[in-house]
Amino acid sequence: MADDSRSTLTLAQLQQKRIRQVLLLSLGGMVASCLHNLLVSNWPSVIALGVGLALLLWALWDMGQGRHVRATTVMLMTLTVMITTLIWIAQGVRDPALLAYPAILVFASLLGNRRLFLGLLATMIVAVAVVVTANIQGWHLNAPRPVRVGTFIDISLILAVTGATAWLLAGDLRRALAQLQQENARVVESQTHIEYLASHDALTGLPNRVLARSRFDQLVAQSRRDDHHVAMLYLDLDNFKSVNDSLGHLAGDDLLREVSQRLVAAVRGADVVCRLGGDEFLIVVGEARDSDAASAIACKLLDQLARPLQLDGLEVSVTTSIGVALFPEDGQDFDTLMKKADMAMYRAKDAGRNAFRFFDAAMNESVIEHLHLVSGMRQALQRGEFQLHYQPQFDLAAGTVSGAEALIRWQHPELGLIPPARFIPVAEKSGLIIEIGAWVLEEACRQTMCWQRDGLGDLTISVNLSPVQFRRDNVERLVLNALQASGLPANRLELELTESLLIEDSEHLSALLGRLRAVGVSFSIDDFGTGYSNLSYLKRFEVERLKIDQSFIRRLTEDTQDEAIVRAIIQMAGSLKLDTVAEGVEDADTLARILELGCHHGQGFYWSPALPAAQFDAFVRSRQPAASAATDRVAMAGDA
Repeated sequence: MADDSRSTLTLAQLQQKRIRQVLLLSLGGMVASCLHNLLVSNWPSVIALGVGLALLLWALWDMGQGRHVRATTVMLMTLTVMITTLIWIAQGVRDPALLAYPAILVFASLLGNRRLFLGLLATMIVAVAVVVTANIQGWHLNAPRPVRVGTFIDISLILAVTGATAWLLAGDLRRALAQLQQENARVVESQTHIEYLASHDALTGLPNRVLARSRFDQLVAQSRRDDHHVAMLYLDLDNFKSVNDSLGHLAGDDLLREVSQRLVAAVRGADVVCRLGGDEFLIVVGEARDSDAASAIACKLLDQLARPLQLDGLEVSVTTSIGVALFPEDGQDFDTLMKKADMAMYRAKDAGRNAFRFFDAAMNESVIEHLHLVSGMRQALQRGEFQLHYQPQFDLAAGTVSGAEALIRWQHPELGLIPPARFIPVAEKSGLIIEIGAWVLEEACRQTMCWQRDGLGDLTISVNLSPVQFRRDNVERLVLNALQASGLPANRLELELTESLLIEDSEHLSALLGRLRAVGVSFSIDDFGTGYSNLSYLKRFEVERLKIDQSFIRRLTEDTQDEAIVRAIIQMAGSLKLDTVAEGVEDADTLARILELGCHHGQGFYWSPALPAAQFDAFVRSRQPAASAATDRVAMAGDA
């Protein structure tokens, strides 16, 4: 316990404690020596010792006042002068008091500073030189005295004080050495831990990318010697975010640790299981004979992870998507193979997840095309390469154009007209749909307002919105800005929503749609009938129109099942007081049939494809005088 308490002292406190102890030991030794000299009536020594005692008491008082440096200086100088005086008046260089010089120098080196140490050393050398010179020259003679009991007492006191002090100081040195060894051990342990963290994942203890790369190089070197393949498997857990969001990050960490253990158990000891970060893992398998062997490993991994596990008392099942790339067929280095395995993993996710896919060249071409499209779309926004075409929407009862659906087209300077089915999915994945969608909304409102000013009538413009736009929480601002900038009345704007969007975020979306509906914006559900079968959102979101998907309309007169579906949608919409729009009307028979079923609006090639703004203007103007005739023709088609 004493050692532990000493270890808690600061260096300054320990030094002060040792100075006080040396002072007390020196005082004790001088008092004993003074008493001995009094007994033998050695008055010169008594006087010298008395003066020394007085000076040491002064130094002790200084210590109590906190003047530690001065106390140390006074103590060491007093001892040096006193010993020098005793040597001069006693036996000179033969006097036992000379034994105290080395002890004083030790004290000075440990308790004082360099200047004090050198000063005392110089003083001692000069004093000895003076005494020796005086004796040689006969100026002052120190006659040797016979050895007596007093000689033993003087030597014993000097050795006792010196030994006790040396023991204290040596103890400090031993403790300092022990602490240094402990610190060295901690440093070595810290370095080892740092090196471990540099090559391992802190959460799971698995190798990280750095160590995986090194192990991969070793396995490749062995593969070249033995003519084997090396398989790289890139794993990404399916729906891991839902575990984090529902059960918390601690449960997510537990899941990752359990997955790590299962992956390690599923492969051989020579294979490498690496955590790349998040919920992504990489497995490098050496000595894979062929793609069948890699397939077997991937299947085993899927089975291992599919087994339920316990998280916070709940039974949770986790699946993974795996991409596989092989050395040397798919690449010669770590980065190339990992990139291709990553591509294959995303193909597995697109295939429905809980699956694995091998890399093939078509994936690489698809990725390159994706990158080119992303880069091209950024430039297209800046260069104005995007255009809006407008497909007329007809009021079937009146036979007049009631509005239009705005459809984006990309006029590429080299590739020509790129259809939206090719670039819109890429825009949604890359996030560019935010900027593109904002432009579409602004341009559609601007053009519709221009038509209204030009006397084309009060047309309603329908604009498709991507679910990605709603996730950015700025749709309301974009809509209001577009209406304000264009001057278009809000009741002339219809926003088309997907069924998947309505299912995805009902509470937030319901409030947003309510605010937009309050200013006059209307809503329709696009491609109705192809999404979710839960229809409660029709009541919750209060949409105004259902757009019946063209896949049902085009086969309406040929397929009784499609007709039954269309009839059910129109009847349901009628019961809910919703308008219906038939998409993809391409012939008079289809038009007659949807009229019989009670559909309100239609659009399709029967009337017109999507047209550029100028052609749409001309089309509408050409239809206006013939509205009544068109109504008669539709009625006749229905009678027929």
